[in-house]
Amino acid sequence: MTQPFEGIRIIDATHVLAGPFAAYQLALLGADVIKVEDPGDPDQSRVSGGDRALSRNGMGTYFLTQGSNKRSVTLNLKTEAGRAIFKKLVATADILVENYRPGAFEALGLGYDELSAINPKLIYCSISAFGHGGPRGEETAYDFVIQATTGLMAMTGTRDVHPIKFGAPAVDYATGTMGAFALATALFQRERTRRGQRIDLAMNDVALTLASSHVTSYLRTGSAPKPAGNEHPHATNCVFETKDGLLALGASNIRQQRRLWTLLGHPEMAKDDNDQRHDDRAREMALLAELLRARTADEWERFLEDNHVPAARVRTLPEALKDPQLVTRGFLHKHENVEGVDGGVTVPSTPFKLAHGGGRVTSPPRPFGADTEEVLQELGYEPEAIGKLRAAAVI
Repeated sequence: MTQPFEGIRIIDATHVLAGPFAAYQLALLGADVIKVEDPGDPDQSRVSGGDRALSRNGMGTYFLTQGSNKRSVTLNLKTEAGRAIFKKLVATADILVENYRPGAFEALGLGYDELSAINPKLIYCSISAFGHGGPRGEETAYDFVIQATTGLMAMTGTRDVHPIKFGAPAVDYATGTMGAFALATALFQRERTRRGQRIDLAMNDVALTLASSHVTSYLRTGSAPKPAGNEHPHATNCVFETKDGLLALGASNIRQQRRLWTLLGHPEMAKDDNDQRHDDRAREMALLAELLRARTADEWERFLEDNHVPAARVRTLPEALKDPQLVTRGFLHKHENVEGVDGGVTVPSTPFKLAHGGGRVTSPPRPFGADTEEVLQELGYEPEAIGKLRAAAVI
């Protein structure tokens, strides 16, 4: 079946995680994505990740994670010839995504005004730390810096140990996901208006979006969120020690907490509203801590889930990846052969299913510049001209 973004061409002039992840989402859904990197300055993600040998080879696991379904082109945009080629690429494209410091592309003569004049239907997406304009517009940042800036780090941890950054680069991936949503939105709008669009996406705004309920609560009450570790205002929604490990208890709403207390043999502890739960929290915590030590975490998880009370043993990532549920979802894709990589590589794909034409991995991540000649030939460059561009370090 036809995928949603088949026939859409994206120029991916991004680096590290957020920008490449945004383009990757549309690549999984059929878009033709051409990744553009400086021949003398590869994407930082190529030399990053847990496998040092792959990083030394320019195929780091950070890059592999979101490099499938893309072609790789090297192009020196600091040269006039490089910019000319880039403009030819843009003329054939539907979308350009870039995540350099605000003003960098404008300084090269590759800003939205210049490129939309070449291609009026172009959707030009700029991803940056704080957005274009404003007192911090020209500042740069990475995921954990944005966590620090937005208060996410300050509200993470325990009462005694904080601030703590997230264990995963959640802001980067949330920004990439929001970027994909913005691109899909702009494409949908273009179908109606026949006009291109400028997207200005800020990691800072996305990070605060992740804390939306805290933002609204603080602006209403003036009470800032405090780091609470694994605890929650409702005792039945916390993490507890069991006979052999930790259990995350998720009896969040009134019905679930009433069901939980009944299952535990203490129906008298069930509350009729959240105010009562707040007021009796200390007593509930103490009783739950005592009761839940009677069984293993796995035993509690199975018993509670079978009785419609959300609960889970706290797992490590290796344990989570062994969950047979993942096989049924088709979320992970294994590349058996990747050029420049010894052995297979398994990567995430789309976290949702469509009845037809859904996301799929169709080609492995490409070595640095592996498709430069192919793409230039598509633009009409002859082999002799390509050779001269290579000799001049344009590609």
